[in-house]
Amino acid sequence: MNDAEISLAAELKPIADIAATVKISEDALIPYGHYMAKVDTQKIQRSGKRGKLILVTGTSPTPAGEGKSTVSVGLSDALNLVGSKTMVALREPSLGPVFGMKGGATGGGYAQVVPMENINLHFTGDFHAITSAHNLLCNLVDNHINHGNDLGIDPRTVRIKRVLDMNDRNLRNVVIGLGGRASGSPREDGFEITVASETMAVFCLSRDLDDLKERLSRIVVAETYDRQPVTAAQLGPNGAQGGMAILLRDAMRPNLVQSIGGTPALIHGGPFANIAHGANSVIATNTALDLADTVVTEAGFGADLGGEKFVNITGPAGGFAAAAVTVVSTVRSLKYNGGLSVAEVNKPGDDRAGHIQAMERGSENLARHLQNVKSWGAPVVVAINQFPQDTEEELQWVKDFCAQHGVHAEVVSVWANGGEGARALAEHLVEVLNDSDDTVQPMFTPETGIRERITHIVKHVYGGDGVDFSATAERQLQQLEAAGQDKLPVCMAKTQYSFSDDPKALGAPCDFRVTVRELNVRAGAGFVVALTGAMMTMPGLPADPASDNMDVDEHGNIVGLF
Repeated sequence: MNDAEISLAAELKPIADIAATVKISEDALIPYGHYMAKVDTQKIQRSGKRGKLILVTGTSPTPAGEGKSTVSVGLSDALNLVGSKTMVALREPSLGPVFGMKGGATGGGYAQVVPMENINLHFTGDFHAITSAHNLLCNLVDNHINHGNDLGIDPRTVRIKRVLDMNDRNLRNVVIGLGGRASGSPREDGFEITVASETMAVFCLSRDLDDLKERLSRIVVAETYDRQPVTAAQLGPNGAQGGMAILLRDAMRPNLVQSIGGTPALIHGGPFANIAHGANSVIATNTALDLADTVVTEAGFGADLGGEKFVNITGPAGGFAAAAVTVVSTVRSLKYNGGLSVAEVNKPGDDRAGHIQAMERGSENLARHLQNVKSWGAPVVVAINQFPQDTEEELQWVKDFCAQHGVHAEVVSVWANGGEGARALAEHLVEVLNDSDDTVQPMFTPETGIRERITHIVKHVYGGDGVDFSATAERQLQQLEAAGQDKLPVCMAKTQYSFSDDPKALGAPCDFRVTVRELNVRAGAGFVVALTGAMMTMPGLPADPASDNMDVDEHGNIVGLF
């Protein structure tokens, strides 16, 4: 069976029964049908004891991804099987990848969160609420300019763009306000995908409603004619944050669903990791840590992106730190980073020696990721996510390679076997968590400057020679330094396929420099986005989008979602 068939065949428990396993009472649930619910965190009875957090990250992926979500779900099921009361906290899927190239984001096989179709398609409406709140702010900016512009906003400096949760390259640059006075003031504008918006980042990094409103109020929307920043708090007598918070109030409650194995799953928020910080909401993670002995969470893409940002942005904002890190690697990712094409890595053929040689070349990518993750300070393990085409020789080769680098590795077969496919990994992690109190530590102090942060990440995480700032980025950096605002964390916007800013430079490239072309201050989120290479905040659809193979049959069943 495929993922969709497995999901449809799963026997789901009523969501109240799932909630009861972690002592969430029915009066704390706001049901969305029989198998999904929002959780009113104000009504949760907390014991005061905090669970331990396992961060799942990975190596540089192939275009199809290496199954971090699948491993995260399967590992959480396995931890419950070995007696550690566990929850999993994940991001919500974006419709952009679902209908674009990568597909859904609910795991796969027998390591899925369900109901899969609902979660991948609209879910409980959180993304709609975030899109609406963000676009309200954009509308209020243009409305203020249209009705007298008392703040003296220079329309050429409006930096906040409208959003939608769909890939659409044609909306990257648009002109709005055409049609005469009744249609507003013409100006250049553009769209970002919802998951790259500052409102999404604020939503995911806010600890509660008060924190949300404070962060929303700090969003810089434009500059005045004399180059002074204008924030959301300045729009109207009470600021824009109140109206935005109204739209986000219900969405702020985390969503409770279940895995096929019966593990409670909180799925909430969904920033990308290549152009945003790439982790689920801190509210969901903190809620899970208050309810379970062990919590599994995932950071998007490789350890150089979501993993690094989890250590330096998400964890400090949420007040938690991972007690262990699981790095997901695959035979096919090593082959891909060793120079084989996507078609070749999925069809081994007869050239076994050539495939092993490609793994040897690609293992440099895994080695650099392991070096980085070990420097974070917490225990590290590797989950080798098994695919049907993998041979025992190849899997053992990866295990031996990890052992040579001082890291324990286990083959996991969670797609085919659910939690049982990660039992050995779970048992090892339980021992690790019992034996160690170490946690990941941020790489920087609060006094580290933006220029120093970017340079350190490029040199010591990516393995590059240094950074080249464009004229625009250099001017922006100097303005931040002059204003005393140059100590913010940095969110690197970089290709997920390479340590460098060139997606074609696979493996572990050296002797390269990263070009930062623009710095975007996200004062509400509390970080600066450094745009590198050709990264854009509004993706486009591929030549053959996944939606080409999707349909609704005569019985109303969705087909082709996986």
